[in-house]
Amino acid sequence: MKRPSDTPQVTAVTAVGLVGVVAVVVIGHNDASHVTDAVRSALAQGPAVAEVVAVDDCSTDGSADLLADLATTEPRVRVLRLPANSGGCGTPRNTGLDAVTSPYVMFLDSDDILPPGAVDALLTAATQAHAEVASGLCVRRELPEGREVPWQAPLYAAHAVIEHPARRPRLVHDTICVNKLYRTDFLNTHGIRFPEGRFPYEDFVFTARVLAAGPRIVLVPDTVYVWHVRRSAHRLSISLDRADIENWQARTHACRLTYEILLAAGQKVLARAARAKFLDHELRMYVHELGLHDANYRRAWWAHTRAYLAEYDAADWARNPTAPGRLLGRVILASPEPRDLPRLRELAARPARLLPPYAHAPDGTPVWSADLPGITLEPLLTCPVSLLPLTVDAELRPRARAGRLHLRLRLHDLYGRLAEAGGESGPDTVEVEWRHRTDCRARHSRTTALAPAPDGSWSAETTVDAAALGAGTWDLRLRLVFRDGAHREVTAHALAGAGLLRRRAGLSARHGLVLVRPYATHSGALALRVATGSRGVAAVARRRLRHLLH
Repeated sequence: MKRPSDTPQVTAVTAVGLVGVVAVVVIGHNDASHVTDAVRSALAQGPAVAEVVAVDDCSTDGSADLLADLATTEPRVRVLRLPANSGGCGTPRNTGLDAVTSPYVMFLDSDDILPPGAVDALLTAATQAHAEVASGLCVRRELPEGREVPWQAPLYAAHAVIEHPARRPRLVHDTICVNKLYRTDFLNTHGIRFPEGRFPYEDFVFTARVLAAGPRIVLVPDTVYVWHVRRSAHRLSISLDRADIENWQARTHACRLTYEILLAAGQKVLARAARAKFLDHELRMYVHELGLHDANYRRAWWAHTRAYLAEYDAADWARNPTAPGRLLGRVILASPEPRDLPRLRELAARPARLLPPYAHAPDGTPVWSADLPGITLEPLLTCPVSLLPLTVDAELRPRARAGRLHLRLRLHDLYGRLAEAGGESGPDTVEVEWRHRTDCRARHSRTTALAPAPDGSWSAETTVDAAALGAGTWDLRLRLVFRDGAHREVTAHALAGAGLLRRRAGLSARHGLVLVRPYATHSGALALRVATGSRGVAAVARRRLRHLLH
């Protein structure tokens, strides 16, 4: 039997679809360079969009004037201007939401766009499934490079109708509001709004309130939102501006509210999933960046995180004990001061790497370290090999031929698990793949055998032809293949011994001049920068000079 709200309040229908039933709320502050592009992307969705409510958060750069000019030629655009800047995204979104008159509503930020067909895809799915919420794939587009990274892609692998959010706990990971179409009466009936004023991560709270109300949700595999990430912008977005401890405090506050909202609504499964998501996502992301900050920040971050994690109970820690985020959290809780930051950084990587040494307690139990015997790693002894946080060391050394490097790999045996696998299912080969960071189609791979070493590790060697790779930044990915057919995707830990990560130049018949720079990423993984030709090398020299002068 359908619930009373299952039938959308839609009256205008044509042969090509629903007409005049969706409102798009566009918010912006001092974003004159992009806001009209955002509004036009909403208008371009076609006749299904009845109104675009553009809320200007008291801009001083002429944004409101641009919107007003656009509204004079486009009757579907309404412009609202806040008398004072709210300091966040919640107040302008609430202002727009209160003003819409359409049965469905979407949200759009001024520096992003809706791709063609986004509204039709979501609207069709929502009406056919009688769903209060329709959600689609969002892609993060890194600018100016143009590299696109899907957001929470596993959720949107296929079309799905979720009768209740508790049946898909993974939904708590999709905390953004902009890749979704909402029934307006559903939001109004449940009083669902964003936190007002200066409230970073307002999406977290809004999404928690939506899930707490138990809507029917339909998921579509279509790309419905393009999230522009401008890391070089003069003013970073809230999610990118993580320089101060206040950002982390705001994020943990939003995560705490998420848990409390879900728990108060009786959604215990979702509340637990939200706490697990904090460990797997937020904690790993900020630990990954912790070494980039000064000692004062690290101490403040560590103390605040320990206080937050102290709110977790035994059930939160017992679930999936081999997950990297849980191990990170346990180490932080057990240590009053920051410690083992390089090792924690590697464990926070994706995929995770647990660097040696692999310590044991006096009774032989695997532990984090000799001075933290209470942090047991015993669950790793029964974890499937394909899920272990395996570490492969990698070092690049020059060869006699210009542009070529010798790559040496060493796979560590994590507490004897690989040796335990034996001849039938032990390590066999490794597929070495270099992936271009901005062009996902550019990949170079080769497979080489893994040979056992006297110290219990496994090793492999191969050659890297930098000239054949070509210009750009290349990330190293490894696929460990075991004799029983199992495999594990890993990245390589970059060894940084004397001369290993030094820039080298050489001659190439194809490019003339080749400049190669191996380096370790923020997570400690090995990557390679290649510049080719005189122009490419000159550009590197100019950037280096600017860096030195700065």
